Amino acid sequence: METKQNNFVDIHYALTGKSTNTNELGMREMQAKAYKYRDKRFLLIKAPPASGKSRALMFIALDKLEHQGIKKVVVAVPEKSIGRSFKDTGLKKFGFFADWSVVPYYDLCSSRRNDSDKADRFCKFMHSDNCRILVCAHATLRNAMKQLNDDDWNDCLLAIDEFHHTSADVSSGLGDTVRRVMNNSTGHIVAMTGSYFRGDGIPVLRAEDEARFYPVTYNYYQQLNGYKYLKNLILGYHFYKGSYLDHISEVLDTRRKTIIHIPSPNSRASSAKGKIAEVAEILNLIGEEVSHDCNRGIYTIKTKDGRLLKVADLVEDKGNTRNLVYSYLHKMKCAEDMDIIIALNTAKEGFDWEWCDTCLTIGVRGSLTEVVQIIGRCTRDSEGKDTARFINMIAMPDADQPEVKVAVNDFLKAITASLLMEQVMAPSWHFKTSKDDEDEDANDDTIHTIVVEGLKPLSSIKTQQIVAEQLVDLKATILQNDLVVKTISGSTTAEAITQHLIPKVLREKYPELSDGEVEEVRQRVLLDTIIKGNDLVDEKGTPIDITLIDKGQKTQESEGNRLLKISNNFINIDNLSINLIDTINPFQRAYEVLSKKVDAPTLKIIQDTIAEQKFNMPIEMAINLCRWPVKKWITEHNGEKPSINDPNVKIRELACAYNKVRNLKIRKMNGLEYEPDNNLTVMEWPEDLLELFEDEIFADVRPKAQPITADDRRVKALYEITEWVEANGGRLPRRDGEFKEKLIARLLEALKKDAAESLIAYDRLHLLKKDKL
Repeated sequence: METKQNNFVDIHYALTGKSTNTNELGMREMQAKAYKYRDKRFLLIKAPPASGKSRALMFIALDKLEHQGIKKVVVAVPEKSIGRSFKDTGLKKFGFFADWSVVPYYDLCSSRRNDSDKADRFCKFMHSDNCRILVCAHATLRNAMKQLNDDDWNDCLLAIDEFHHTSADVSSGLGDTVRRVMNNSTGHIVAMTGSYFRGDGIPVLRAEDEARFYPVTYNYYQQLNGYKYLKNLILGYHFYKGSYLDHISEVLDTRRKTIIHIPSPNSRASSAKGKIAEVAEILNLIGEEVSHDCNRGIYTIKTKDGRLLKVADLVEDKGNTRNLVYSYLHKMKCAEDMDIIIALNTAKEGFDWEWCDTCLTIGVRGSLTEVVQIIGRCTRDSEGKDTARFINMIAMPDADQPEVKVAVNDFLKAITASLLMEQVMAPSWHFKTSKDDEDEDANDDTIHTIVVEGLKPLSSIKTQQIVAEQLVDLKATILQNDLVVKTISGSTTAEAITQHLIPKVLREKYPELSDGEVEEVRQRVLLDTIIKGNDLVDEKGTPIDITLIDKGQKTQESEGNRLLKISNNFINIDNLSINLIDTINPFQRAYEVLSKKVDAPTLKIIQDTIAEQKFNMPIEMAINLCRWPVKKWITEHNGEKPSINDPNVKIRELACAYNKVRNLKIRKMNGLEYEPDNNLTVMEWPEDLLELFEDEIFADVRPKAQPITADDRRVKALYEITEWVEANGGRLPRRDGEFKEKLIARLLEALKKDAAESLIAYDRLHLLKKDKL
């Protein structure tokens, strides 16, 4: 079926095949790059989803076992379904010296094993001499560490997949494990991640710990430019009113291999019908059920046009049924084995379905890490797949057009920054009451201050200290409390958690606080959680939606408003002065937003702009340096440009000035600067800067050539029709007229049928109206 959605990223790639070709040892480009540094004790591999990090670890671990004195290897993954990435793998047949083999008893991610004794089996493995490789979940590693001594890790390798789950926070069990192995043993560590950032603003590693790791970074676009088949990636947002079930057919193309991520039953995007009923309705929208294979858990659905589709339901609560589905998915051999997967909190990071070309996600994802991981599910290279799509359905926000536009632009900048493997951090929010205004410095203009009516003022030095310094630790303590974990995993109301359990944890942690002080801190914990939009999860990784609802409020606010709230949550994007918004559809109440074309050159501009922020050089200083010192240096060095990596600090300063001005000109020439008529922050262009743009040292900057698109051709066709109508006194073309008039008439009919809505803004004679014949 034909579908429409708002593509606000459309990225195209060169098809070199380089990233998927293998060398004489059977290694792809990224794997060979990582293997080159296999002798490093602490290795940090930052590479995109689907780049081959799992096999890179196999190569490195086997070398450490055979040649570096390592006796045991432990591989820890976030959830057991990801453990299959480390199943037995034949490497010798491709040229490597050994195969990867895991004894079934120590594959603690296998669904065939009993979960009750995993920590004990882990400890048995560490103290035995018989086996060398163990695969487990992060939770099992944390539990086993309670029984292990630090020196048990001597001469062992700890490999952590999806390393962004680690945290520099003192309450992070995984982070504590990493520090214990690093500081109190002779063990080695290989850390792997496809998104080296967290959504909560906490660094993955402390600066002093990260400095001890040798980083291997493989750029997202090195991977995609090297693919053989995948040509482009499209990210789009589709806004809707009412229930998502009434609109999902507008964006679901059943001809594409799709993962549908439905919203959590407690989230704002949920239909309130329940997850099982939502799956049933989606299946009904796809077509008519022909059969349900109970031995494999797979549905066969017949579409309205007669096609038979295989659909997997990963939302099903019954463990045995779900395991049957997972078993089938693990054994798939070709694209015809599956067409659509419906999932709730699975099929995200680490999930491998190489033929998937579309991820349809309902609801705002508060974690940018989750967005990037979902995108990675459809970007694996596969024969016959030239386009990958990520489509996010969001309820229309209750906001004015300028506010929506800024929020979407900010969100787009955060996504592109994360795809560039930048460390994306959240700003610090400051909550205050109206009473606090009297005490605040009048010059305090922080843009992340929120005034909350009815918020109790912090009445003591102790509560002020807790909120200022310990809020992140406190949230972690609450979520690790056994009673809280059990409660949120059940059916207890949010009110019971927020008004009873959280205060109980606060009193246990801070027994010296009065009831009033406990209430002050409780309100800040909830506000910090809700306003930041961070996704809290239980021990199974299931999102928890603790929503503060005022007394008497019958409904939650628009789910789409979360897009506005989290738009500033991921990166210091206020310093990233780039406008990526192209158009807003004025006939959909300003909530359908399209971006400019974001291709490799544009992403390079964004990357350079982000790099500028690290030097924090004022534009006035850059202009003054470029006018004389930079020009003098370039002349003295035969046209060579100063390098930002030069060991001489003065030369790095010149390079910074040159790059800053050059990047500003590139953004201006390519139409990426903020524009006042678009209600975005105005980029001021000083006259002396505009004069400097004309200097010969920046003569190589040219606007990139924009390829002619299908939309461009439709607009051109409409202009030709308009000119014909005007030349013929306003008369519409007829199909029985002369040859040219026939062509014009048929062209007009085609535009009315296929592209009327997208061309309305260009239709000054209203030729595309339905009542025009």
